[in-house]
This record gives sequence, C-alpha cells and structure tokens, in this order.
Amino acid sequence: MITSNIYNTEFNNLIRKKRYNTNILAEGYDNGSGSYQVPIGNGHDFTSSIAKENVFRRLGTVIPTPTKEGYIQMLSSTADAAIVQEGQAYPEDADFFDRATFRSYKIAAISKLGNQFVDDMHFDVEGYLKNEYARRFGRAEEKLCIAGTGIDEPLGLLKTAAVGTMMDSINSLSYDSVIELYLSIKPEYRKNGTWLMNDTTALALRKLKDVNGNYLWRISDDTILGKKVEISPYMPDIAAGASPIAFGDLSYVWFLERQPLSLKVLSELYANENATGYAAFERMDCKLIRPEAVALLSIAE
Repeated sequence: MITSNIYNTEFNNLIRKKRYNTNILAEGYDNGSGSYQVPIGNGHDFTSSIAKENVFRRLGTVIPTPTKEGYIQMLSSTADAAIVQEGQAYPEDADFFDRATFRSYKIAAISKLGNQFVDDMHFDVEGYLKNEYARRFGRAEEKLCIAGTGIDEPLGLLKTAAVGTMMDSINSLSYDSVIELYLSIKPEYRKNGTWLMNDTTALALRKLKDVNGNYLWRISDDTILGKKVEISPYMPDIAAGASPIAFGDLSYVWFLERQPLSLKVLSELYANENATGYAAFERMDCKLIRPEAVALLSIAE
C-alpha cells in the first residue's frame, strides 16, 4: 500500500522522536503490535530496495493480501486457439480452477541507533533503516523461499520443484547434464526461464565446455543457453543429496505480503546505552504454485 505524503512526514517525526500527529499516523497503524507501516511510494522506495535483496520479489509474483490466513484462487489454462470452419463449434477450453492455501509467517528484527544520530538532522535516519531492513528482511525472505522446510516456515522451492535431472555423483556435472535440465522444462516455462545457483556452483559451470571447446556460460551477459543466471547464497553447494541448480519460470513462485514491514520505536529499552531501538516485523508466505514450472538438477545421495 502506497502511503500518503503527510503520513510519510509524520513517520519521519516518529522515528526521530519528535512531536507527531497520531491521527495522521493512524493511516499505517497496526493496533495489535503498536507498530507503523514503513513508508512506501511518493519518493520512499523501500519496495525497490528490498527487491534488490530478494530474487523472488524481482522475478516472482508479489501479491499484497489484506488477510493473514486463507486461500488464494488460481486459474490455470493449457488451451490453444485453432482454426474452425464457419458453423463449426469452437474448441473447448482446458482451463481449471484451484485454490492454494497460504499462511502468515512473521519475520522480525531490531536495529539500534545511537541517539546522536537520531538527533542529527543531517543524518538520514529513515534512509538508514530502509537500507538496513531491506537487507535483513530481503535476505531472510529469499532464504525461506528457497530452503524453507514447511515446518513453522514456508515450504521452499527446493522442496516443491520437480527434479529435472538426477546425477549419480558430484563428479557427474557436465555440459550435457545442464542441457538435460534445460530441456526437462516445457517450452512454455523455458521461454521466461532463469537459472538459480550459488557462487560455488556458478564457478563450476563457468568452466564447462562442449566438445568444441565452447564455454557453456556466456560471460558477456552472464547467461546459459540465452537465459539469465541469478546467484543466491541460499542455494546448496554441489554435494551428495543436494539440488544445486534450479531452472524455470520463477514468476510461478508467488510471494504474499500478508502485512507490509511495520516498525515500532523503542525509546526506553536502550536508554542506558543512549540509543533508540527500532523493532520491525512483517508477515509473509511464498509458494511455487506450479511445480512443473521449475526443475532441479539433483545429485544422488
């Protein structure tokens, strides 16, 4: 939700512990936690800042939702258009409706600032907190969307994506095995496909060549077979029982913003340190809604 300019001004007064208007701040107030939504829009770019830290906020489908639990309606279509003769019946569609269950998981963090910074009008308190929380929450989100266990946290990509290629051992990684993973995905998902791996795996793939000595990885634009590579430290290393490479259309990873990032000022808790605390939290969930849209290169145990 984009916050208003007057709300953004009062929020800045709040975090600097200056006099603020509670009526205006009611726009972003969460009664249950006593917190206020971090400003969004109107020159306040927290959304773009956190997207830099979480690949699924960039390439996934972000869905703001007003409720903390419940279902999301889904529509899937595999129908094609076709030529028909005059008077001939139109082809029936192959659409089907379904619904996915999403939950509300709370992520939280506290940041402290010395009061000399809070009182310094030349120090951008809001900018500092925006960048700090974008880093903390964005990385936490990405880790959960990839490696979440589904136990008191989201069920991540590694648990829900299909296995496209299975290798016998860590020494089986080859040019051909990467091609097999690429072709294990249906063309409709390859079209907007993205590779996902960590730095260690990326280094191994950068060294792969075909029989003619051509590198698999195109260094000029960091692509493999014309598809962009995204690096995440939360993808596993090349190891027995691991799935170090994912490929597919990441737009089918739905990221639900159950409650946007909200913040509470802790004026007294750290007073003996001459500091002010800022407790922030959000509620989210994420899920690969179509398992066949992303495939994994896995290694046997």
